[in-house]
Amino acid sequence: MSSFLRHARWGWWLAVALAWATSSWAQTTPDYELPPINYSAATPRDAITRLQERLNSGVLVLEREERALLRGLLDALHIPVESQLLVFSKTSLQRNLIHPERPRALYYSDDAYVGWVPGGLIEIVTIDPLLGPVFYAVETRPPHAAIPEIIRDADCLRCHGGTFVRDIPGIFARSVFSTSSGEMLLRHGTLVVDDETPFSDRWGGWYVTGYHGSTPHRGNAFATEEKDKLVFAPDPSRRDTLSDVLDLDRYLESTSDVVALLVFEHQTTMQNAITKAGVSTRKMLTYQRSLQEAFKEKVSDEPTYDSVKSVFSSCVQDVLDRLLFRNAAPLPPGIIGSPIFQETFQKSGLRSTAGDSLRDLDLKERLFSLRCSYLIYSESFRALPNPFRAQLFARLHSVLEGNDPRYHYLTPQERQRVQSLLRETHPDAKQYWPKI
Repeated sequence: MSSFLRHARWGWWLAVALAWATSSWAQTTPDYELPPINYSAATPRDAITRLQERLNSGVLVLEREERALLRGLLDALHIPVESQLLVFSKTSLQRNLIHPERPRALYYSDDAYVGWVPGGLIEIVTIDPLLGPVFYAVETRPPHAAIPEIIRDADCLRCHGGTFVRDIPGIFARSVFSTSSGEMLLRHGTLVVDDETPFSDRWGGWYVTGYHGSTPHRGNAFATEEKDKLVFAPDPSRRDTLSDVLDLDRYLESTSDVVALLVFEHQTTMQNAITKAGVSTRKMLTYQRSLQEAFKEKVSDEPTYDSVKSVFSSCVQDVLDRLLFRNAAPLPPGIIGSPIFQETFQKSGLRSTAGDSLRDLDLKERLFSLRCSYLIYSESFRALPNPFRAQLFARLHSVLEGNDPRYHYLTPQERQRVQSLLRETHPDAKQYWPKI
């Protein structure tokens, strides 16, 4: 690790040393580091592996000036700059560089995330179909190096390897109370935000643009303490840009868009459910196979032991709940957002002949027009073990036929539209659902 990388992260180690010393991650080896996953030892098959091959062969050449390098990486990973989110709390390994006047920028696509602080590292997370999120760092210095060095970064697992998302390498967003210097007031709580988080509890430590409603949230505002008591008032302003807050010449966009934030929070939550299902079901199939071989039974990839069936059933339930937005918090009026982000996000969706897509946004009481996650099309979902996908699609078919009261909130019309769309566009629906 270079001296710059060590220096950029030294302050973080001081901040988390006590928590790390008592962390269960430090005391036990997580399942994902054991067979059959072997997370850290495995060679990823992700977008960075392919990008590095293009760089090494000279097919892809990236400029080395910091912003140009960032933009080049975003283009190479097919990440839209309109997805920009800005975090001013020191919730990153680069905490010493982060400040409300120099927030950390995040950009994302369905299968890649890029984080960057001006003057610091570019951090990348890509989704490997079998491993889940894989973490990398790219130095922006020295700029004269011909090819940027993309380093797989195990340091990220200190937080992303089980501290905030249990038992898996995960991706997440946090809402914290932050001072005007970006310091976190952790004694007053921290939230990992997902679909179920109430709107009023979201975005502490983040900038938010494009929201014009009356329901408060925690974004754009700072907290203080008086005699150990929290003093916090939501920001009443309703910005469409951050031109009055930041030197925007440093950044690629002028926004930290509310719709991009909502999509990001759903996506990270859904991706974690997929990763957990992959780790758990592959582990149980390996366990079953080893017992069958030891007892000289017929080896099968179909769950046969009760313990294996139980884990499969639990994972199906968890993925299905996230997939169908069960218990998702309602959205208040006033979510406008950036038209450019919305157009960019929606245009890549597969559509039925009726014109429906799982990427169509609603933005009234809920995020999407159809409550079934677009990540059902993702490579990581398609890489889940076949027996698991068969069970999930059988259960999903039952839900969409109206036979499961757990998902009573889905109207008959919505169920029919989702079923028709998936029958037309998803290979698993064609394979596992009854022919009509």
